[in-house]
Amino acid sequence: MRFEGTAAYVAEKDLMIAVNAAIALERPLLVKGEPGTGKTELARQIAAALGLELIEWNVKSTTKAQQGLYEYDAVSRLRDSQLGDARFNDIANYIKPGKLWDAFTAEQKVVLLIDEIDKADIEFPNDLLQELDRNEFFVYETGETIRAAHRPIVVITSNNEKELPDAFLRRCFFHYIRFPDVDTLAKIVEVHYPGIKQNLVRAALTQFYEIRDVPGLKKKPSTSEALDWIRLLVADDIAPEDLRTDPKHMLPKLHGALLKNEQDVHLFERLAFMARRQG
Repeated sequence: MRFEGTAAYVAEKDLMIAVNAAIALERPLLVKGEPGTGKTELARQIAAALGLELIEWNVKSTTKAQQGLYEYDAVSRLRDSQLGDARFNDIANYIKPGKLWDAFTAEQKVVLLIDEIDKADIEFPNDLLQELDRNEFFVYETGETIRAAHRPIVVITSNNEKELPDAFLRRCFFHYIRFPDVDTLAKIVEVHYPGIKQNLVRAALTQFYEIRDVPGLKKKPSTSEALDWIRLLVADDIAPEDLRTDPKHMLPKLHGALLKNEQDVHLFERLAFMARRQG
């Protein structure tokens, strides 16, 4: 079972090596990188390439590790007991399986995506150590053990918003997705927009990387934002020669797709003002 990339996802060689190493070691693959570099999409493409079901667990700031195992609805059970509902006699009726439960009890091997694990509380990764290591957990309310019939391929993504515990890191195979160079990004653009005019792509990517290199930029535009911007350039029929080659002279056309906060917009406005004064 090897991942060789897909027609819809441009995977560099070192990324494919990391995926296959994690599969061989049966360890979770921890993927870090800038937002918009394809970390979440990687799990979807692994599932598609290997013909496996994908189970996604999207982590939020309020998410607890226990929710990935199961949740016990004690309030509903109390209400049903007061109403004399026959469901009350079977506690299993009040157990809601989580994403790990679904992955462990699947009839075939699946890909389990734990997306943006760094959003949760710092204890969240540690609370999953044993379950991910042993591929099993105990349900206290029913006294049963949920054990994985087929060890899932686990992909964990992080945007590096906070440090992950060392004990958790030791149990993962790690890969950092570097921001793509211009040639790789051109391939990604071609995958998303087949047949796009190459002279427009070259002009757009030249300006895109110039924007990313502007000193003082608070949020550099990502791969996904580059794709959105190029899509708008095509939709508005912008000619390559209409794109300014020096982003310091003015805000880039359709800049709302690239600059996502007022500080960066003001930065370009100040650079344009200074350029006019000097010019």
